[in-house]
Amino acid sequence: MRFKDIEGQTIMANKLTEIIDSGRVSHAQLFLGDSTSGSLALAIAYAQYLNCEHRQHYDTAAGHPDALRADSCGECPSCKKYEQLVHSDLHLYFPTTTTDSVKSNPCCDEFQQDFRKFLTEYRQQGTLEDWYAFMQTDNKQGQLRERDAESMVNTMALTTYENGYKVLIIWMAEKMSAVVANKILKILEEPTRRTLIILVAEHSDKMLSTILSRAQLVSIPRVHGSDEMTFGEVQVRAENRDYFAQMYVTWMRQLFKLNMASLSAWVDEIAGLGREQQKQFLMFAQESVRECFLCNLAGMPLAMDFGDAKFNSSFPAMITEHNAEGLNNAFAECIHAIERNAYSKIALMELSFRISKLLQRRKPAAPKS
Repeated sequence: MRFKDIEGQTIMANKLTEIIDSGRVSHAQLFLGDSTSGSLALAIAYAQYLNCEHRQHYDTAAGHPDALRADSCGECPSCKKYEQLVHSDLHLYFPTTTTDSVKSNPCCDEFQQDFRKFLTEYRQQGTLEDWYAFMQTDNKQGQLRERDAESMVNTMALTTYENGYKVLIIWMAEKMSAVVANKILKILEEPTRRTLIILVAEHSDKMLSTILSRAQLVSIPRVHGSDEMTFGEVQVRAENRDYFAQMYVTWMRQLFKLNMASLSAWVDEIAGLGREQQKQFLMFAQESVRECFLCNLAGMPLAMDFGDAKFNSSFPAMITEHNAEGLNNAFAECIHAIERNAYSKIALMELSFRISKLLQRRKPAAPKS
């Protein structure tokens, strides 16, 4: 991957090439940003540029201020291997889980070929949800495991096969447990010569502070015009936007009627999504509480368009100071349950009953006579 192949990140690419050209390469770096903004692609392009034998520098003095200042050559032996993701000093780590082909004790080593195919198919900008679908995980959540941590430690102890840098890229680093994170602290603190560890993550708040303190932060900005839309503070892929809004409106209306047959069918459909999509939908629903509460309490215009004019005008009044906190907590607890591999149908049905009761508490309780 060359920087020129990553759309919308020229400014970031220029910062990264300047770091390498100045000789200020930190041995551990955290590329923090959304997958669809090219955080992983930038990490790989950065490693390719670092190991390129004939780096290209361009005269941008008279050109556009956002013109690319430098890039890897794409022609040297190192670049050609990076382009095929087969460089012997490039080591990739990522969340895994059991599948039909790996039925127990999964680790990255068993999925290397699949992951490289995934990166090629998605041009190194696929999401975690895309990876789960590619693996056919049957709704199971992936993790970076102890065997992966052991592999990282062993890999760092080896000498490089070629003359450049040995690079470890850990994608979705927030999927490391505390045990795994603690196992790699030493290689983050005391790296061997000419090695680089790049952690690629979307959520730093889900990572241990001991990891964050040992990595240089590289914040990856969102790409203008990407295929995601914003609902309040929640980023939703464009292809999910209308579907989530439709399912949310249907759900809220069912909760007033509590028709069990219709509600059960709704739960079955949401439970049939991948766990990452279930979580994204629930985050969308959680954000709706915030937006509707602001609209109702402060008279602010509704920032979320649910695709139904009648619902847009009437539903915000259902979120008041008497139920907003309870609703927010209900969604947060269900998201946590889904993350911990709870049975989705039960979790969603329990959530539905809980929300139905909370919506009825939008007014203060009548005083007892």
